[in-house]
Amino acid sequence: MIQPAARLLGQGCYHAPVNTSQHESRLRRYADLLLKVGVNLQPGQKLVVRTSTESVDLTRLVVEGAYKLGSPYVEVFWSDEGVTRTRFMHAPDSSFEIVPQENAQAMIRLAKEGAASLSIAADDPDNLAGTDPKRMATYLKNWRPLLKPYYEIAMSDGIAWCVSAAASPAWARRVFPGIPEKQAVEKLWDLIFKAVRLDADDPVAAWRSHLDRLSTAKARLNDKNYAALRFRAPGTDLRVGLAEGHLWDGGSSRTPQDVSFVANMPTEEVFTAPHRERVDGVVRASKPLAYNGNLIDDFELTFEGGVVTKAVAGTGQAALDNILSADAGARRLGEVALVPASSRISRTGVLFYETLFDENAACHIALGKAYAVTVKGGANMNQEEKLAAGLNDSLTHVDFMIGSDQMDVDGELPSGELEPVMRGGEWVD
Repeated sequence: MIQPAARLLGQGCYHAPVNTSQHESRLRRYADLLLKVGVNLQPGQKLVVRTSTESVDLTRLVVEGAYKLGSPYVEVFWSDEGVTRTRFMHAPDSSFEIVPQENAQAMIRLAKEGAASLSIAADDPDNLAGTDPKRMATYLKNWRPLLKPYYEIAMSDGIAWCVSAAASPAWARRVFPGIPEKQAVEKLWDLIFKAVRLDADDPVAAWRSHLDRLSTAKARLNDKNYAALRFRAPGTDLRVGLAEGHLWDGGSSRTPQDVSFVANMPTEEVFTAPHRERVDGVVRASKPLAYNGNLIDDFELTFEGGVVTKAVAGTGQAALDNILSADAGARRLGEVALVPASSRISRTGVLFYETLFDENAACHIALGKAYAVTVKGGANMNQEEKLAAGLNDSLTHVDFMIGSDQMDVDGELPSGELEPVMRGGEWVD
């Protein structure tokens, strides 16, 4: 599952694209869905929106909708990819030790007040291509510790949060090369709307049915209480031991106030916590990973005793190395997720170059921080108790895709016996 990442690398002026009336109508329905199903905004609740200058129209509709639902205040944090790239290309090296502390403090304060949090991604997968990866590593080294209190709240479901996406010209050109930009943007918007079930007569009802199906899948896995999962596919032979008292999650979550929310829209996964010390074998990524404006592709990781001991990428080796060197926990797993190869996202046949979508087309694992809610009582555990249960801790959380229609997954019972969970990327009944 994509973590509630902060999109605060750059700020700048924005421009509003021209909308047709049909597109604006769909945007309004999308904004409504994000507010009513995504964060499930409650009357009197504040909202934080992290967005980019590529998604101005959607952002404005979200803000309008939030106030109409009774929010007293909406705080919008803007990023601009052109501004960000200019900084990473031309600023002095010392620039990347400077981070927006006031933004981090505002996010933490609002989270403690119970504000819901919505992120709208419209990233260019290649925005930072050609920049020095050490600059991003320095920036993140200084930025992530500031936001750690926010992540602790959000990743324990202490607030309602949702990660979503909006089409942008640069992203659309990457997904649909060789066709006119306007057409590419329209095609990408169509896929986004389908992915979040806006093509249904009643999208909210469609989401309720979908969440019920995910709930059934995670209940079945919780009943099994597997000790480990075994993944086998071309280039992959991996055993992922599961944390003590692990719980499968997915679909909707609930805050301490018993308000349901959907953290990722779209979502097709059920996920749980690996044991940080019980992952062994080799795993090969089945899709490229777009990470902070850089593309990592054709990569393979080797695990021993839970730790990545070898990491080789055909493309983006420096970016992969930066992920793994974020801190000690970045070399261990914090999430393992199951997604059928026939999911709604997978059926598009499109590589999105955006993890929010690509992870919902395939089984995946994540390096870095675990979600506290994926072990029994995890939200109330202190750090020592989380580590004892096997939960990983890190300042990062990076999902990458390993599944395909060639993947078999087995569940390992506490007795050591194996039983099929997936064959050819599909659930075994």
